[in-house]
Amino acid sequence: MRRSHGATFRERRSDVKAIEISEPGGPEVLRLTERDAPVPGYGEVRLRVAFAGVNRPDVAQRSGTYDPPPGASDLPGLEASGVIDTVGPGVTGWTSGDMVCALLPGGGYAEQVVTPAAHCLPIPKGMTLDQAACLPETYFTVWTNVFQRGRLRAGETFLVHGGTSGIGTTAIQLARAFGARVFATAGTDEKARFCEELGAERGINYRSEDFVAVMQEAGGADLILDMVGGHYIPRDLKALKTEGRLVLIASLGGREAEVSFAEIMARRLTVTGSTLRPQSVLAKARIAEELRSQVWPLLEAGRVAPVMAERFALADVAEAHRALDADHIGKIVLQVGDE
Repeated sequence: MRRSHGATFRERRSDVKAIEISEPGGPEVLRLTERDAPVPGYGEVRLRVAFAGVNRPDVAQRSGTYDPPPGASDLPGLEASGVIDTVGPGVTGWTSGDMVCALLPGGGYAEQVVTPAAHCLPIPKGMTLDQAACLPETYFTVWTNVFQRGRLRAGETFLVHGGTSGIGTTAIQLARAFGARVFATAGTDEKARFCEELGAERGINYRSEDFVAVMQEAGGADLILDMVGGHYIPRDLKALKTEGRLVLIASLGGREAEVSFAEIMARRLTVTGSTLRPQSVLAKARIAEELRSQVWPLLEAGRVAPVMAERFALADVAEAHRALDADHIGKIVLQVGDE
């Protein structure tokens, strides 16, 4: 941003370094810029960002296939950790100086970001800020889809696709912590074994094994969390038990599939799905409340933990996006401010 020589100190202080999407395209379209500091509205807080998580929706937004919802920042970034520096009107329970991690409507790739106060959670005891930045997007997504929508219960059999992704590593640990039998697919034998180290009973290399046959041999899945979609969907149905549930959260393998409704009806299967970002502030606040009461104690006890693959400087955001598309395990974060 070009500044006049007569700009005041106060005006300079309002400038916030941020990463914007200059045009739809590859990682090279991510550009370092400056924006005015965001101002929190009613029920909102402003964070001074330390770390921001890098997620698949950021890539989709960068590519031009995932527009921000109305009212959200055009900057990418759906989760961050840092310190609250400004509290908006109507906010209770948080004060300036509180260290938090937060689910964001957008704008996390910036030194400052505004988000509903109800979407903030305390940094779990003993956890670093970079680790905490790995939590919100994946833990909100897994909790709402596996435990709220998917209704996973202790003793049930659970299959998650993409077991070494941020979602997958979170789902494996949480499902195991709540007493489920866990199975996970991954793209190599090494990744399949990593899923087992995290708590999966069986890691399945989808390139050399048929996950349908593995699940049928295990008695079928009560619940499947699928981020692939496409041709996986009819196979998922065959891998389910009678009255099993399939929850779809992404379509990396395609948005269309041909399925037999007769099979769904005859075996009383449930097929559902959701996306997190367009949900209401209240809906996401309710997820945050359940995470704080039921999952944060597990994090503080060390029973579950984020798996972080790599961290990048904000200026190296293009490399972070390339790393997300490359072979990796767990979450990738950007260091935006001071730790």
